[in-house]
Parts: sequence; structure tokens; C-alpha cells
Amino acid sequence: MTAPRSALRAAAGAAALAASLVWLLPVAFIVAASFKPDPDVLADAAGLGALWPASPTLDNYRDVFERVELGRLFLNSLVINAGIVGGGLVVNSLAAYALARLRFPGQTALLAGVLALLVVPLEAIAVPLFYELTVLGGRDTYWAQIVPFVASALSIYMFYSFFLAFPRALEDAARVDGAGPLRIYVEIVVPASRPAFVAVAIVTFLLHWGLYLWPLMITSSVSVRPLPLGVASFRTLPPLQWGDLMAFAVMMVAPAVVLFLALQRWLVAGVATVGLKR
Repeated sequence: MTAPRSALRAAAGAAALAASLVWLLPVAFIVAASFKPDPDVLADAAGLGALWPASPTLDNYRDVFERVELGRLFLNSLVINAGIVGGGLVVNSLAAYALARLRFPGQTALLAGVLALLVVPLEAIAVPLFYELTVLGGRDTYWAQIVPFVASALSIYMFYSFFLAFPRALEDAARVDGAGPLRIYVEIVVPASRPAFVAVAIVTFLLHWGLYLWPLMITSSVSVRPLPLGVASFRTLPPLQWGDLMAFAVMMVAPAVVLFLALQRWLVAGVATVGLKR
């Protein structure tokens, strides 16, 4: 039995390595191309030369800052995503805690509705949502890019799964001391649920950092547009320089990568504890 198991592990490792290369090679190409002179980006697109710049240069990054308002686009993305993540942590965690702990009429139906919303894509509601926010004066504003995404069925479900496994003994002890549901949530549940909050924050940030369709529909000026729209419009600016475009893409993705690497321990801990009984 040892030989078949070893062969199975080797095959699984080889498959995992192949899958990793499929995802990593395009990323490596983009990073390498961002440091190449523009004529070399496509000239070296074949072979191992595509993954290593022969004459590294930072000219592409300097060109991006000179050709677009990168600081403004970056600030817009930070403001929008901070609003979505911060507001979402409060709203979705409270909703999930109420579903997991409180008892009220229609609770089961409400939970079923939340689960059903997991399969509804943004594209299905984009047009009526656009019409509604246009009537409310939300065109070309930050809040129109934040408010529709604060409440999230996915975040509620992640918090709900975590709170179901939260030890009731801690809450019962606080309840004996006279604490109500809100105080228990703030002073007992939240401090002990940091992995879940970090996991939800990372997932929310990653999902919305690269959002393109909705900002394209609801904004028309660079003053409130996020980075994804900046990259799309940069693609149309003459002259077309692939090195500059790759540098722009690297700078857009870098914050998400840094955030993930810095908080991956919390993300793994949060995901690993979802649904586990304690």
C-alpha cells in the first residue's frame, strides 16, 4: 500500500505544481514586462526571455505617473474599498449574529433569502440598481459605489457560519451578569472573532478592488473613478505602450497582493474555523 500512496502523493504534487504554473506564469510575464523597454515587451514574448528583463528599467513606471492621475485613481479606490469593507464588517456581522443567535418570526425564511442571493450576480440587477441610484442623485459619487455593496450575502454567510460555532458558554456567562445581546456582541463576540473579521475583510477587499462594471456604469469623471477604470482608459491613450500598461497593471494588483500576504495567517485561521464546533 505504501508504493501506491507515494505515487498518488507524487501525482497530486505534480498536478498542484502544474496548476500553480498556469496561474503564476502570466503574472511573472506581466511583472517582467513592466521593467522592459517598450520595444522588448512583445519582442521577447516567447521563451524564457519573457520572464526576465534583459535591460531592466523603471521608465514604464515613471511614464504611468506622467500620463495619468494615478494618485487620484488610487485614492478613489482606497476610499471606495475602505467604505465597503468597513461598513460591511459592521452591517454583515450584526446581521449574521442576529440570524445565528436571536429568535424571531421569519428567521428561517430570511436566512434562506440570504443564501439564495449568493447565486445572484451583479449583472442581473445592475440596470435597475443604476436607475434607482440615478433617481437618487448618485451618479458620479463615492457613496453610489459603496452603499450597494456594503450588505453582502457572502459576508453574512461567512459570519453566520463562524457565529454558529462560537461557544455559547461565554455568552451565557455574560448574560448572567446582565449583559444584553448588543453588549455581548461588542464586548465578547467581536474580540474573540478576529480571524473571521480579517477573513471577511480580505475576501471583500479582493472581490471589489478590481470591480469594473459598476463603476463604469455609475461614474463619468476621473474624480471618483477607481483604478480598474483607469487601466481601461489608459489602454486607449495614444501612443499604445505595452510596457507602461504592464507597469500600471502591476501597481494596481500590488496592494491586493501585499494585503493578502500580510494577513494570510488570519485568513487561513478564519476560513479554517468556519463551521467547526467548539
